[in-house]
Amino acid sequence: MTMPEEYYKKYQTEFESFIDTALKEDLGNGDHTSLSCIDPQSKRTAVLLTKQSGILAGLDLAAKIFHRYDPSLNFEPLLTDGSKIEPGQKAFSVSGSTLSILATERLVLNTLQRMSGIATLTHRLCQKIKHTPSQLLDTRKTTPNFRYAEKWAVWIGGGKNHRMGLFDALMIKDNHVDFCGGMTAALHKTEAYLNRLGKPLEVVVECRNSKEIEETLPFSFVSRILLDNHSIAELKEALAQIGNQKPTEASGNITEENLVDVAETGVHFISMGALTYDARSIDLSLKAV
Repeated sequence: MTMPEEYYKKYQTEFESFIDTALKEDLGNGDHTSLSCIDPQSKRTAVLLTKQSGILAGLDLAAKIFHRYDPSLNFEPLLTDGSKIEPGQKAFSVSGSTLSILATERLVLNTLQRMSGIATLTHRLCQKIKHTPSQLLDTRKTTPNFRYAEKWAVWIGGGKNHRMGLFDALMIKDNHVDFCGGMTAALHKTEAYLNRLGKPLEVVVECRNSKEIEETLPFSFVSRILLDNHSIAELKEALAQIGNQKPTEASGNITEENLVDVAETGVHFISMGALTYDARSIDLSLKAV
């Protein structure tokens, strides 16, 4: 699922802030190279060429970058986000002010290459577990100030988003439990907080052992039980104890090599920070025509 316009509109303020900050970082007080040798009245066309196999992601965001910098630029997509690409394909063309195209080129390429790398890795891993009921989730292990784009790329690759940040879901982890003096105490405090807050939020609770699972199950507001750093045998035991009482999630030390084994336990969700921090960018280039 690519969620093009819906995703951008949901986080439009954040994306616009990212675009503005990134352009300012690159342009500073002006693109002196282009200003030194390009006629201000020059108008040209450039095309995006693919140089590697993978899954294309970031096309819709690229259009937003061009238009935010220069609304007169004409962006024509030739592929769509989520397309499988091979070397030598043309993904889009952009026409208009040559100075504007050159000013935005690097940000557009950085965005597309990074997002396409994440979508490619996510797609490959999702294909490996498509025979199971497990769904692949991202995490908050993202590049600072680029999280919204990276999580969009996970969606494009076929994965699902975990919480966007600390503000839109609760995750009670081991440190929270220990700082509160135990699982039951932590969950009673959380329940009281949610009642005061007066708005529904997803609550994921990390359980390290069968005792913590037993303490968590009676709390109806708990959305999901997280089983972190469990071996396959430990995961199976925990899933048997939980049964159908709560959705479950596995995380921690999950790699491409053991992913299928984890998914085949029947766990509902698998979260992998590697979807974002370990993805390799896809090689793309913007060329004048």
